[in-house]
Amino acid sequence: MRYSRGGIAVNPKAHFAHMRIITLILVVLLLLLQYPLWLGKGGWLRVWDLNHQVGEQQQINQQAEQRNALLDAEVRDLKQGTEAIEERARSELGMIKSDEVFFQILDASGNQLSDKSSAASSVSSFSAH
Repeated sequence: MRYSRGGIAVNPKAHFAHMRIITLILVVLLLLLQYPLWLGKGGWLRVWDLNHQVGEQQQINQQAEQRNALLDAEVRDLKQGTEAIEERARSELGMIKSDEVFFQILDASGNQLSDKSSAASSVSSFSAH
């Protein structure tokens, strides 16, 4: 069946075929335009991945800042006085002063209690006359 459009005879099957081709071309163009948006160098997937990496790095940086703050406080303590140095010598190296008496407390089975309780029971400034 043919019908005329503005004086031009049009075959409906040919018209439908042309519309399918035009639709297919438009879909392909749309997909080509969408590819860089989703999968390209600055696409959504890349942005999401970079945001994820930034979040992880911020968490690592926060942990490093906390550690640095603790180390900074320890350095200030070591610079300001000898108490911190003496404390580290006692706890880490097991040292005592010459005028100091150290008491080690054992539990009922003869095992040494934790370092904190034995360090707390050391007596400083005790001198034998």
